[in-house]
Amino acid sequence: MTDQTRPLRVAIVGAGPAGIYAADALMKSDHNVSGPGVSIDLYERMPAPFGLIRYGVAPDHPRIKGIITALHKVLDKPQVRLLGNIDYGTDIDLPTLRRFYDAVIFSTGANADRDLKIPGIDLDGSYGAADFVSWYDGHPDVPRTWPLEAEKVAVLGVGNVALDVARVLAKTGDELLPTEIPANVYEGLKANKAVEVHVFGRRGPAQAKFTPLELRELDHSPNIEVIVAPEDIDYDEGSEKARRESKQVDMVANTLQDWAIRDQGDRPHKLFLHFFESPHEVLGEDGKVVGLRTERTELDGTGNVKGTGKYTDWDVQAVYRAVGYLSQNIADLPFDELAGTIPNEAGRVLNNDGTPFPSTYVTGWIKRGPVGLIGHTKGDANETVANLLADAPSFAGAEEPAEDAVTAFLESKNIPFTTWDGWYRLDAHERSLGEPQGRERVKVVEREDMLRASEPDKI
Repeated sequence: MTDQTRPLRVAIVGAGPAGIYAADALMKSDHNVSGPGVSIDLYERMPAPFGLIRYGVAPDHPRIKGIITALHKVLDKPQVRLLGNIDYGTDIDLPTLRRFYDAVIFSTGANADRDLKIPGIDLDGSYGAADFVSWYDGHPDVPRTWPLEAEKVAVLGVGNVALDVARVLAKTGDELLPTEIPANVYEGLKANKAVEVHVFGRRGPAQAKFTPLELRELDHSPNIEVIVAPEDIDYDEGSEKARRESKQVDMVANTLQDWAIRDQGDRPHKLFLHFFESPHEVLGEDGKVVGLRTERTELDGTGNVKGTGKYTDWDVQAVYRAVGYLSQNIADLPFDELAGTIPNEAGRVLNNDGTPFPSTYVTGWIKRGPVGLIGHTKGDANETVANLLADAPSFAGAEEPAEDAVTAFLESKNIPFTTWDGWYRLDAHERSLGEPQGRERVKVVEREDMLRASEPDKI
């Protein structure tokens, strides 16, 4: 940059944890403390911030949602602006952002389901976990109803998302009513017919990706009986090594062992955790799910498994695949379709030929793929921001760096963008909806209703 007297202008696309952590890292940098400072605009497609925490965390996880308190403190800083309800690729593009900013960071996360290529996966009654999560989290861009007619349900995958899906399916609507779920989700869950939920993992207990706390929470419901078959508790040399090297792996294995040897109780809904069962085919009749076929696997000594050729058909009427999230292609940028990430080196975006993409960066799941917990994105953000600041002297610099130039552009396009002040208004509105029922809040679903509460002057 030729002008070192003004703040460094940075746009961050995506106002979830990854984007907010990047903003925090920028504000804590030496450039901000001893230099001319930073000026950051966080762009968000939704009218409200917080991304995955608002639309990807199960409503009965208030502890995880408590992370919002820390994120609030970042967005309260004067160097940061929230510009919500702006869809990158439609309302604004990369050439336009380059006009107003010295650098751009993409932190758009992952919101699609990874494919599972087995026969029958496209039958009616076969769903992606991400779609179901969006429904029960009140995402405005998904249908308001969800088919919950199945009495027996299969969930494929042994990560925390699979547990969230299984737990929400196995709980009653009344159990979840004290949370922030909107009325349409409560009515749907209240009518849910599921009484058996089967979670399937291809490998063994030592290879499960649950966190210990998330796993134990399954057993806290007065309505859910968690069942593990004793024959599914098996470890080879690779599994024992994994337990020795990770306290979390060992805690998960111990919890599963304890459940496998205890007497079965009489709680009305049964949640089975099956290991060494590899999904082979979703069975159908007349285009609808009527079962799931799995192949029994066995450990090979390394912690991996091999098929045994023994198959089991399970009587289920719905299948949810929770085998991972996938990021989606972003306009104007190179994209690795297989990995679901933007090619980068330590956060610096690269062209497909490996050459640097000027003054453009990534952080979070779009950078490294949808793995790890929310807190892991802090390290991503620190690495990306360190490299951005190292590159700053070579930036071409924004043509129109004034903060009001951006808002004038958005207003000229009649985009009803939301602000941080608007979030406070929406937050107060949601809390007011919950207060008469003794609930902390009731989430607003409709985009227009969110805008009306957030930015009434723009509707």
